[in-house]
Amino acid sequence: MAIVTLKLKEYKKDASPTEIAIIDFILKNSQETSHMTVYKLAEKTFSSPSTIIRLCKKNGYSGYREFMKDLIYEQAVQTNYKNKTISDLKRTDEVEDIIYKVTHKNIQTLEETEKMIDTEVIKACVNKLFECDRITLFGIGASLIVAKDAQLKFTRINKMAYVSEDWHTQLLMAKNMSERDVALVISYSGQTKEMITCTETAKENGATVISITKAEESPINRLSDYAIYVPSNEVSFRSGAMSSRMSQLNVIDILYTSYINKIYEESLEILEKTQIKKERY
Repeated sequence: MAIVTLKLKEYKKDASPTEIAIIDFILKNSQETSHMTVYKLAEKTFSSPSTIIRLCKKNGYSGYREFMKDLIYEQAVQTNYKNKTISDLKRTDEVEDIIYKVTHKNIQTLEETEKMIDTEVIKACVNKLFECDRITLFGIGASLIVAKDAQLKFTRINKMAYVSEDWHTQLLMAKNMSERDVALVISYSGQTKEMITCTETAKENGATVISITKAEESPINRLSDYAIYVPSNEVSFRSGAMSSRMSQLNVIDILYTSYINKIYEESLEILEKTQIKKERY
């Protein structure tokens, strides 16, 4: 599903002053807003019901009722997550505690990721990946591991994907992109300077930009043509970006599997051809 509050944040840069006032109120009082009628919200924001309904439609909703349905669902997901929050690592934890915390944190993150994914965005991304001449992947640190996993997967089905471990080389790759290419940018924070530079460069060259970031407004998802979000619930003890890496890998698996499904018969032949069999000695 699409995240209502992120939709509003992304639309805000193009909104009118009246719409900005409505958006700011909703963002600051999302829990309260989820229980309001359109007339009550109009009263609170010194606007009119028709202005609010038009705002809903501009953000892809059929009307206020559909908008409110998604807002209520988003609030329920957030409440559910808060109720299930698993405590951070403690010095007194035994190995059994660590096994439980790490495992259940990953499970929880994957469940949250599923609820946040917008099906229509995934469909559009898969179409772009299918139509493009090449996929160039961008990521540093833990996100580079995810990018390399994506490269291996797409290369196996004969969709050439490129990534470099050196970010200067990634920037050179971005400079050589065209409107026929897709840039897949992986950055949990969405604020890494190197990745912002690569994203801006790819965008300037006309490439389609798909981003995978946490569910908060950031420079990278603002630059993206298609933004895919993962939960912003990484614990303070981020040893190698644990749960965020799992959610990013999950998104790559979803894109890859959806791509395979789009060319199902052809994919079976290619996967059989590219399978590397172990030699017996």
